[in-house]
Amino acid sequence: MTGKVFFSVTMSLDGFMAPEAVPAEDAFSPEKQDDPGVRRWNAKWSELQAWAFPLRWFRENLKLGEGGEEGIDNDTARATYERTGASVMGKRMFDLGEKSWPEDAPFHTPVFVVTHEKRDPWERPGGTTFHFVNDGIESALLQAREAAGDRDVRIAGGAETIQEYLDGGLIDEFSITLAPVLLDTGIRLFDRVEPDRIALGQVRADASSRVTHLTYTAVKR
Repeated sequence: MTGKVFFSVTMSLDGFMAPEAVPAEDAFSPEKQDDPGVRRWNAKWSELQAWAFPLRWFRENLKLGEGGEEGIDNDTARATYERTGASVMGKRMFDLGEKSWPEDAPFHTPVFVVTHEKRDPWERPGGTTFHFVNDGIESALLQAREAAGDRDVRIAGGAETIQEYLDGGLIDEFSITLAPVLLDTGIRLFDRVEPDRIALGQVRADASSRVTHLTYTAVKR
């Protein structure tokens, strides 16, 4: 268990990693697509993540066909995937993904879902198995470390789950893809994080024509 614990997210220029939340059951419901809140969420989420859609790796991973753009953005997305031996996520992210991910979910590694729901592991084609952890974030991380071996553990999201791991001093490193988008309202990445508990160090900054990738270390004070 020698890998790092990290997260990697896209963030708007005004500090939001997602639009204001809508109920998970509404976000991808055909009957709710004309709801103003759902339409705004879909539009803002698509705008925030637009940098990733043309990438060769993104298209390959979701089996959207051959081709796609290469370069810094593609290399960054691929490297994030390749370093990850297991992922941890919160229940809301899982609920949204369960409705929107393809049958061959895009992780291809074990995923540990922090939840109060008791549920048997859910195995998907392509190597993804979701395990449901009922005894907290540290237990989920321990299980993810064991599953990842010498590869890294990614805290996939959402924001509250990332904040819990940051506030607990359990993150070694994180990357922010800063998009030239203003959301005005939504879910802030660093809300609920106690700044006196964490010391940050800048590792690198890489810019493309669309976004800027920023990487930091995080050390518990």
